[in-house]
Amino acid sequence: MPSNAQRRQAAKRKLERQLERRAERERRRRRTTIALSALGVIVVLGAGVALWAVNRGDDTASEASGGEVTESESGSEYAALPAGRTEPLPETVNCAYPADGREPSKPAQPPRTEGILTTGEGNTDISVSMETNQGNIGLILHNDDSPCTVNSFLSLASQNFYDGTTCHRLTTSPSLQVLQCGDPSGSGSGGPGYQFANEFPTDQFPTDDPAAQEPVVYPRGTLAMANAGPDTNGSQFFLVYGDSVLPPQYTVFGTIDETGLATLDKIAAAGVEGGAADGAPALETTITSVRMD
Repeated sequence: MPSNAQRRQAAKRKLERQLERRAERERRRRRTTIALSALGVIVVLGAGVALWAVNRGDDTASEASGGEVTESESGSEYAALPAGRTEPLPETVNCAYPADGREPSKPAQPPRTEGILTTGEGNTDISVSMETNQGNIGLILHNDDSPCTVNSFLSLASQNFYDGTTCHRLTTSPSLQVLQCGDPSGSGSGGPGYQFANEFPTDQFPTDDPAAQEPVVYPRGTLAMANAGPDTNGSQFFLVYGDSVLPPQYTVFGTIDETGLATLDKIAAAGVEGGAADGAPALETTITSVRMD
């Protein structure tokens, strides 16, 4: 039976092959089009990733990031998301989850903060089943890349924070194909009452490095955190069902298995309510439970 590490490497290789095929299709498409869809890359013009950032009812989203996600003049391909950390983390790390000044959308206690394991048997790749009314979404959490994020996600799951919550946002534009979940209020502005810092891949860039704002491809099968700007992660996360172009300012903390991708494909195929490219999914999707396998 393959180990978790072997399954992870196989999944990465498969995602890389898918990315290469999609990149070739994108090159052909560019030859016949003048610009990307107005609801694709263009949705993040002006304020960078403002439209994608979680809107919590204040101005932080509009100030979240500089830099526009646009095609370069040379027409070169967007870089791929880094495959992993250049240097491994220590065996344990400490995390911080300060209050964000907002009432939790659902009662929740912050996670523990000290001695969070990053490696070792059962701690590198953690299997989780996210059951929804549309089918199971299997997740592999990458504790060695983003341990504080995984620690928070598992803590909230153990408190049943996600149970009975809706996935409130589906985006179906060519360059942004995600399902966003994790807000008990269903409004896109809710959270657990605390926040925490970005991890991988943001922390792979030096402070103020312009490359940290340049778009990369978050490949199909990526699990990442939504935010309202740097270091404002809470409970909301997004599931990438199609290669998506974003600056590396969204913490990646896992991947989605084939069963989960099949569930996401079904939800995406039904589209967005009212036929839009961004909004509530037409196929209402509710998380019934999130449990470790």
